[in-house]
Amino acid sequence: MGVMMQAFHWDCPRVDQKEFQWWNFVNTKLPELAKAGFTALWLPPIHKAANLTGPSMGYDPYDYYDLGEFDQKGTLPTWFGTRTELAALIANAHQNQMNVIADIVINHCSGADAQETNPISGQTRWTKFTPKSGRFPRNWECFHPNLYESWDEMTFGDMPDLSHRSPYVYAEILKFTRWLIEEIGFDGFRFDFAKGYGANTITAIQEYRYMRDGRVITPYGVAEYWDSATNTLNWEREVNFSNSNPVDAFDFPLRDLLKNLCDQYGFGLQSLVNGDSILKAQPRYTVTFVENHDLRDAGRPIANDKLLAYSYILTHEGFPCVFWKDYFNYNLALEGTANGLAALVSAHEKYAGGSTSVLYLADDLYVMQRNGYGTQPGLIYILNNRGDRWNGAWVNTQWKHAELAPVAWWSKKDMAPPIAQQTDASGRAQFFAAPRGFAIYTVK
Repeated sequence: MGVMMQAFHWDCPRVDQKEFQWWNFVNTKLPELAKAGFTALWLPPIHKAANLTGPSMGYDPYDYYDLGEFDQKGTLPTWFGTRTELAALIANAHQNQMNVIADIVINHCSGADAQETNPISGQTRWTKFTPKSGRFPRNWECFHPNLYESWDEMTFGDMPDLSHRSPYVYAEILKFTRWLIEEIGFDGFRFDFAKGYGANTITAIQEYRYMRDGRVITPYGVAEYWDSATNTLNWEREVNFSNSNPVDAFDFPLRDLLKNLCDQYGFGLQSLVNGDSILKAQPRYTVTFVENHDLRDAGRPIANDKLLAYSYILTHEGFPCVFWKDYFNYNLALEGTANGLAALVSAHEKYAGGSTSVLYLADDLYVMQRNGYGTQPGLIYILNNRGDRWNGAWVNTQWKHAELAPVAWWSKKDMAPPIAQQTDASGRAQFFAAPRGFAIYTVK
């Protein structure tokens, strides 16, 4: 299914000293990412933001159609760069066979130009938007409450929430997503704060018949629906019930389990594998991840042994997403070795096909087989949760009289490469991983 790169982190232009040059910086990394095996690039919100307290990551949208062309909100470019630079980035991504995903923030707006008194609520708020692009101007009738809608699904901070039930707002959102696909060149959407509005909006966006360069574009979609597995699955059933282009959801419940694996020594692997997650219930429509921008200051970053978590999502089903800061800033890529994210992404793309079979499961050891599909022959994944010694088990694989060699491995204590294993006539062999480590084998 591919591997996604979240191509930003919070305050990335400032942290990486690339203010107003982020698009150019990401562009320089594309050949490297494509070589490693990444197939999709998730970009931060591209529009001009409110910038009320300085440069913004874009989650406070002001002018949806200003991609760094209009001098407003204190700057001409966005914090990431200009429209021309964004276009060059998207074109280069496509040349490197990578899809580009737009982060769209359609729940709320910020940075209005004037206050208005809502005649329904009697409240005075900043709701008059007159963007210099001249597109999608807004007034109080576009926000909650209005003549069409009195109940708001969920609010985000104190920013006014767009009312999707307003025919004008609904039509403008669809015009906006059509523009992103057909004119700007995006291939799909990440729906920010999907809890905040009706699922029917996402269904409409996914179902629209987009056309670009004379061909139909079916957009990819993934939603940020941050909740329990049960509630997320219920939401997915609602949004995908009559949707011919189903949307995925980020697997926040699995991420919590992975944090427990990394940060709680002795956390049982049976709890990891059998715990509630979108991956366990519905692997076809889940994006698995280890870290993202929202977890930066919520007291939830993973502090230890993060490669264990990445080894899990990059060997299992689902659509795995890698965090830019982990790959580059924290140097977990370890390109040119068998021990880092680059090797895991390569193993995912070359071998991790087909369904999953659990071959062995105990609290301190997990052995799994991907059964292979098409050009991906499958793999054996071993996760050792013991910190004191190598750990392994005899298992029955699908390969008979075959030699299986390690293609990726890591350990907190012992980086020695695992030994290649030979299966017998029944496909049986013994596989090991180093202390607090993992190993991935595939048939030679």
